[in-house]
Amino acid sequence: MFGIPGKAAVTLTPIAAKQIARLMAKQGSAGLRIGIKKGGCAGMEYTMDYVAESNPLDEVVEQDGARVLIAPMAQMFLFGTEIDYETDLLHAGFKFNNPNVAEACGCGESIKFKDA
Repeated sequence: MFGIPGKAAVTLTPIAAKQIARLMAKQGSAGLRIGIKKGGCAGMEYTMDYVAESNPLDEVVEQDGARVLIAPMAQMFLFGTEIDYETDLLHAGFKFNNPNVAEACGCGESIKFKDA
């Protein structure tokens, strides 16, 4: 929808692709839908949900056995994002390296996007 022909809307690091593929197999899902919603102290939050099938308007990114579906309303906010998966002593989770973000809250759970 908002992509550039021949260029994936988002990219996955190898570890993120491996983790998404593992989660898809464990849940028996067709993919992981990524979106955004209002919330958090910075104004917006990422959402991630397992899906049984894709919506025809989803942007689909497939990489190394992982399938990420980008919800239509999130596509313009996520274009150019690299999704990584990080683990350390205290937590493990996906990290969005999004060039469209202007600010993030102190806890790292919500973001504010650059003005158009």
